[in-house]
Amino acid sequence: MVQHKKLYLLLLPCVVFLTVFFLVPLLVLVSGSIYEPGKGFVGQGYYDFFAQKLSRDAYLRSLSMGGLVTLISMVFSYPAAMAIVRIRCKSLKSFVMTLVVLPLMTNPVARTFAWLVVLGRNGLINNTLLSLGLIKQPERLLYTNGAVFVGLLQLFMPFMILSLISALENVSDDYSMAARSLGASGLKSFWYVQLPLTIEGLVIGGTLVFTGAITAYVTPAILGGSRILMLSTLLYQRASVTLDWEMATTIAMVMFLTTLGLNYALKSLGKVGRSRSRT
Repeated sequence: MVQHKKLYLLLLPCVVFLTVFFLVPLLVLVSGSIYEPGKGFVGQGYYDFFAQKLSRDAYLRSLSMGGLVTLISMVFSYPAAMAIVRIRCKSLKSFVMTLVVLPLMTNPVARTFAWLVVLGRNGLINNTLLSLGLIKQPERLLYTNGAVFVGLLQLFMPFMILSLISALENVSDDYSMAARSLGASGLKSFWYVQLPLTIEGLVIGGTLVFTGAITAYVTPAILGGSRILMLSTLLYQRASVTLDWEMATTIAMVMFLTTLGLNYALKSLGKVGRSRSRT
């Protein structure tokens, strides 16, 4: 009992920090989105948010962009993580892991501005296509949904790869070998054995990627501009340009509740995966 009390004391600084700098501001944000002085607790801000076409479009675009980035990250990251885990040479594996982590050590602003050199009218892609005679004039690649998608994918895919590497390293090869020895094909072994056992990595990675994608500001602002409005850029406009703090608070809460819903959905998927693995 005394040992447990000591463990709880070790948690106390972290709990106090999270309470003061996360829970209290969050409660203030929640109350500000549903309470108006003189009117009491109302939900007018949420009604106004979904009643405006601009807000609805930004919300749906953020959802679809975040979902697509998360899905493509899962599809591309799983084979990459499997390949990295199976590397036997420690020096080579360390080098590859460094390449995966290296983008995370680069400032997101610098990484996003680098895409201007690639996607601009006089950028690498347009110049290459012009020199090959495939196009007659530069194409507009910037300030499009595709530019924002590529920027977000490059920004957050490392989180998915690292999450899957951590999950795969905790799964013994004996499970796949047992499935193969019982007649399962490589695809069935992956679908019924490896995927359910690593579903937790997908849940964590998916949460990190989706949350980052719908809350990122720099990438949509630089690569999307005013043409591609997402929740993060709409929040900035309401808070810093029009000084509409009530709507800005509502947008922040919509973003927060959306990420909570996605996390719940992925955790439910993880429970299904774990039940399949036990079966």
